[in-house]
Amino acid sequence: MAKEHEFEFFGPWLGPLGIVFGLPFVCYAAAVGSALGRLPDVPTIMGAVAKGWRPTLGTVAALAGWMAVTACLHVALPGQICEGAVLASGKRLTYKLNGFRLLMLVYPTIFYLAFFTPYLDLAWVHDHWLSILSTSILLSFALSLALYIASRREGTLLATGGQTGHLFYDFFIGAELNPRIGSFDLKEFCELYPGLIGWAIINLAMAHKQLQVLGRVTNSMVLVNAFQLLYVVDGLWFERSILTTMDITTDGFGFMLVFGDLTWVPFIYSLQARYLASNPQDLSLTYSALVMALNVLGYAAFRGANSQKDQFRRDPQGPSVRHLKTLKTESGRQLIVSSWWGTARHINYTGDWLMGLAWCMACGFSSIVPYFYAVYFATLLVHRDIRDGQNCQLKYGSDWKKYCSIVPYRFIPYVY
Repeated sequence: MAKEHEFEFFGPWLGPLGIVFGLPFVCYAAAVGSALGRLPDVPTIMGAVAKGWRPTLGTVAALAGWMAVTACLHVALPGQICEGAVLASGKRLTYKLNGFRLLMLVYPTIFYLAFFTPYLDLAWVHDHWLSILSTSILLSFALSLALYIASRREGTLLATGGQTGHLFYDFFIGAELNPRIGSFDLKEFCELYPGLIGWAIINLAMAHKQLQVLGRVTNSMVLVNAFQLLYVVDGLWFERSILTTMDITTDGFGFMLVFGDLTWVPFIYSLQARYLASNPQDLSLTYSALVMALNVLGYAAFRGANSQKDQFRRDPQGPSVRHLKTLKTESGRQLIVSSWWGTARHINYTGDWLMGLAWCMACGFSSIVPYFYAVYFATLLVHRDIRDGQNCQLKYGSDWKKYCSIVPYRFIPYVY
């Protein structure tokens, strides 16, 4: 079975090993580089990490407390009950969606306590950054191992890509498709709650640190917090959309997703705010307006395309989408070939990347460090496009080639 499997990420050993041990190093490098305001060499990274990497009782308690609070609020708060996509087993799972409610409770509370009372020193997050990062990395490894062990239970629904028989590869890519404790879905929870909301809280912590040091919060820090909060709000307001993504319907819940959800998103996506906490930038009004316009343009493409696709999936005859031109495939599904989706096959990815570029540009041009996100995200989106293309080729066959001839551009109309 394992010999016949087509491995992803240059598996089963080389790529997964590089990712499992390389990503934590990248997180440490980003942490050190954002504080220094420059690209650090390896000795500098190792020296800084050696001084501050160790988890402490405080950082363990803080991270465990955050995970517990978000989990308890997810259970306690009311939410919309939705069915997911039909799985390979023919079943549909139900999900409780209340991420936006949770954010609206937690974010204003922490904001008020940190900025208007003496009770919460949120800058503590900045001051113990390496220790918190190490704690999160260890949590990601521990949870991934526990999930892999649990996936060996009899009767467990495994992801197609996570049952190769290669222990390390299956640990990395994810074996069990939808691990649950009762009705509590671990994958959907980790995908959107502790890491995504934690990212917004970390940004607040960096702004709080800047306030302590400078006595004010710079306009660049305000822009980064506002832009990225919009991104988090969007993800949670449209939480239902995640139920049809490959992360939920196809990929197993293993190290790749666990580390991405709990460590990579909160600690890498907050890179700009951490950079500005140590390297404050004051932007001109003209430049600020330019950066805001870029973020608005990116968001318009991102949200416009995604909403259009979601509405079409739910009701192709709905008043807002029935005018769309489509290509009907032999499988019976229709592929949109006009409007947003007629400009490029992944115009939503283009909008997503433009928003990320705006976050980087809010940090000015004194250092390349904040622009790591734009480079990384472009690489990620190109890989996603290739992966999606391969899956669609298998799903639609010759119809996919016809679709690509109608919509020839991947990301940027008339360019690529």
